[in-house]
Amino acid sequence: MTANNTVSQLSPVMPTYGRFPVTLEKGKGSYVWDDKGKKYLDFTSGIATCNLGHVPDAIKEKLEEQLQNLWHCSNLYNIPNQEKLAALLAANSCGDQVFFCNSGAEANEAAIKLARRYANKVKGSGSSTVVTFKQSFHGRTLATLTATGQEKIQNGFAPLMPGFSYLPYNDMEALEELGELKPAAVLLELVQGEGGVIPAFPEWVQKLDQICKENGILLMVDEIQTGIGRTGTLFAYQQYNVEPDVISVAKGLGSGFPIGAIIAKEEAAKGFEPGSHGSTFGGNPLATAAGLATVTHILENDILTNANKMAEYLDQQLENLSTKYAFIKETRGKGLLKGLVVDTDASAIVKKAIENQLLILTAGPNVVRILPPLTVTKDEIDEFIIKLEKAFQSLEKGE
Repeated sequence: MTANNTVSQLSPVMPTYGRFPVTLEKGKGSYVWDDKGKKYLDFTSGIATCNLGHVPDAIKEKLEEQLQNLWHCSNLYNIPNQEKLAALLAANSCGDQVFFCNSGAEANEAAIKLARRYANKVKGSGSSTVVTFKQSFHGRTLATLTATGQEKIQNGFAPLMPGFSYLPYNDMEALEELGELKPAAVLLELVQGEGGVIPAFPEWVQKLDQICKENGILLMVDEIQTGIGRTGTLFAYQQYNVEPDVISVAKGLGSGFPIGAIIAKEEAAKGFEPGSHGSTFGGNPLATAAGLATVTHILENDILTNANKMAEYLDQQLENLSTKYAFIKETRGKGLLKGLVVDTDASAIVKKAIENQLLILTAGPNVVRILPPLTVTKDEIDEFIIKLEKAFQSLEKGE
């Protein structure tokens, strides 16, 4: 009640999200249903989170098993699922040791802390600067929004955290500044997701890797959105012929269950020791049950083969669509992380898609972001194209 005893019309939830007028109640595979029973084709995957689709049976089974035993315990005790998942991630990456947390922002926060502490305590270099790139997105904590190279994300949060520098993305000449800056680490996305679905140039990444090695700079790759199969390999860096010192993961790691992690090479991991970092909920039995089941299922059931085949098919269908609509300027991305560049308002397309029972996203004002699950089928991609084209036609008619 308000002071004058009238009922407040404000939602008790803070208005931090520009929500669509849809209330989702159920999901299975590539589909979700709202509170009125309407069925939607979901090509957002919870923003690259439900990589195996909604409520995958294999993950549900393992979570139900864990729910019967233990939900949470302190990280002061051994957690078998945590050990198993860490071993699986290390065995299938270039890393050696894993720290678990609860989200992508926390994973990048941990990476930043590790880089600073490694520089100060292990190398004794005194340099704690982390270099990131313009148009990047690394999270919403104070440190990770400072690391993010977008003013709109940082707006209103001054003073920002010190110790960050920004370089232009995919710019070969700008990399020469790293030798002068001599930062503790470089943090980058290999496909800038929120920044417009922009893949890194392979030759640029390899030059960056070479400069980092020559100058003792940690190379840290933000795989929050690109990891766990989203780009066609378990991690996007595996397509670039480089080996990062630190990899941050989250989103697809738990099939929708909150979990994040950093995977570090043994040398970089020396930056952490008992008491230097921690998390109450990070890596608890339930979260790591979801993570272990997810990664195991992807590796043991040829999910990446399907993802790559479907990515190729989706590319073909989007290319066909671009020949029919002049406002489509480009399709870009990797694997099943696609960006459709348009010369119109992308958010208007998203709204019309919802009216046609299709869920998609934006990545900036002129990019439509498309994120089907890795388990998507040809029939579902065909359905997506039909629904998307209906949205286009509706916009063209001014409806």
